[in-house]
Amino acid sequence: MAASCCPSHLHTWKKLGIFSARLKKIKKFSTTSNSNANHGGGTLKSKYDAVIIGGGHNGLVAAAYMQKAGLDVCVLERRHVIGGAAVTEEMVPGFKFSRASYVLSLLRPQIHDELELKKHGLKVHLRDPNSFTPLRDPGPDGKYKSLTLGRDEKLTAESIAQFSVKDAQNYAKYEEWLNELVVAIDPLLDNMPISPVHARSMREKIDMLPAIKALTMTGRLLGKNIPGFYELLTAPASKVLGKWFESEPLIATLATDGVIGAMISPDTPGSGYVLLHHVMGELEGIKGAWGYAEGGMGAVSQAIANSAQSHGASIFTEKAVDRIVTDADNQATGVVLIDGTEVKADIVMSNATPKITFLDLLEKNSLPEEFINEVSAIDYTSPVTKINVAVNKLPNFLAKPNIGTEPMPHHRATIHMNCENTSLVMDSYRDAVDKGIPSKRPMIEMTIPSSLDKTIAPPGCHVVLLFTQYTPYSLPGGETWTDERRNQYADTVFDCIEEYAPGFKESVVGRDILTPPDLEKTFGLTGGNIFHGGMALDQLYMCRPVPSYCNYRSPIKGLYLCGSGTHPGGGVMGSPGRLAALAAVKDN
Repeated sequence: MAASCCPSHLHTWKKLGIFSARLKKIKKFSTTSNSNANHGGGTLKSKYDAVIIGGGHNGLVAAAYMQKAGLDVCVLERRHVIGGAAVTEEMVPGFKFSRASYVLSLLRPQIHDELELKKHGLKVHLRDPNSFTPLRDPGPDGKYKSLTLGRDEKLTAESIAQFSVKDAQNYAKYEEWLNELVVAIDPLLDNMPISPVHARSMREKIDMLPAIKALTMTGRLLGKNIPGFYELLTAPASKVLGKWFESEPLIATLATDGVIGAMISPDTPGSGYVLLHHVMGELEGIKGAWGYAEGGMGAVSQAIANSAQSHGASIFTEKAVDRIVTDADNQATGVVLIDGTEVKADIVMSNATPKITFLDLLEKNSLPEEFINEVSAIDYTSPVTKINVAVNKLPNFLAKPNIGTEPMPHHRATIHMNCENTSLVMDSYRDAVDKGIPSKRPMIEMTIPSSLDKTIAPPGCHVVLLFTQYTPYSLPGGETWTDERRNQYADTVFDCIEEYAPGFKESVVGRDILTPPDLEKTFGLTGGNIFHGGMALDQLYMCRPVPSYCNYRSPIKGLYLCGSGTHPGGGVMGSPGRLAALAAVKDN
């Protein structure tokens, strides 16, 4: 989707001397580190040991592991740029946007080390603090308050104590408890789930031993925390947090991690797990740390691609797959591109969503009806509209005014707006679910990666990424998301930001708006869902993507699924790609 620019900002574009360039074909400016045309893949051959559909980060991880195992692997990406949702694109000249995913933490340490990603170019800027929540309205004394959460326990406690001394005392205990749960489920993230449906033969039972061992270890590590863990899996985030805290700014800020990317509210049962999913990462050996990849999230995909290519993998862009080919024995034999080119392979692996893989790329009669029904029932509902913004100065928050022109610590954090009270989040949710309209006061998570990464914006300017919800996929009365409706919603978001940081709208020089249908069309995210399917309990572990095939395999022999629609789920994690590759190598 092309970036949209409001007429009121045209004078600013002219000042930067880029307005005329902006009118040229937008693809010309997508010249980032991960947008190489044939990506060093050489000439596309007619036969490979394995072909991977989609060059998202999980597909690239799978390619690296299979190539390391001795297979001849080819990755086919339909877009002009690799990375899938972990991509960097220069939608506004001089400004490099992480267009979809925008922060890094969940990438598994094992993958980082085994693929030698640092050697292959990955550089990460650690953030601290992690979270900043400015309050929109001043207190009785006329002063504006804010909540800041970071790795400095003393400063974090002091910030929380503004609202509740009790909460300040409980916060460290809460984090310790959450960390114990994260450590306990850690073994599950690096092993495929137990699949009782496919444990028929002795070999299949033996293959399941690592999964059983991982589950047993998780149970042992949970120990006395099992009841609390069960509650976290099944209860609303608001109930879990309400047992620990009493102050709304803290509860609401933490609750955002329970609903981010999901069409649920803090009061939805099971939202507690989504909260856990967002705190189980690690960077540079620091548990729960988040950071910005230098050069944007596309640099993560590029480092993985570099690793895969160093072992001999071939990666091609602008190679859209039209269909998966199967033979009379219902075995995958390769793919056909939309230009008619056939690429044969013994292994076909798809980084696309389950819906695209099984319902769009395969003939219906090649799959059992029961399996089709299971796949058709996967929930892809998404509330997300991502807005990428180029600005000519830092946002200046009433709750923490700028000192000079250099970024301050809070600019490095995820900045939460319309999130100082859970009632605001609930109202936002009800607009989308009960009324079917975009939220009137959207929940906004703002990040400013250029506060740490100086490579992605011109001097003095910044990249601002807005992850907003709730926006329905379809509008009332069958209305579609036109440019006018996109800009109306973006204006609503900007009006809200203006209340916290006056002058923000005036600083905008360009924006790129991606509603759920745009996320689907641009990145192949069915329903616009960033996780390749909801992260509810009924779509996790042995139920991901479906109970009958949760082990990366499918009813089609030789066809595997390696995207975020498989265990352990969404986020720039890499585990689905690694585990799918291990399954394919074991089978072949």
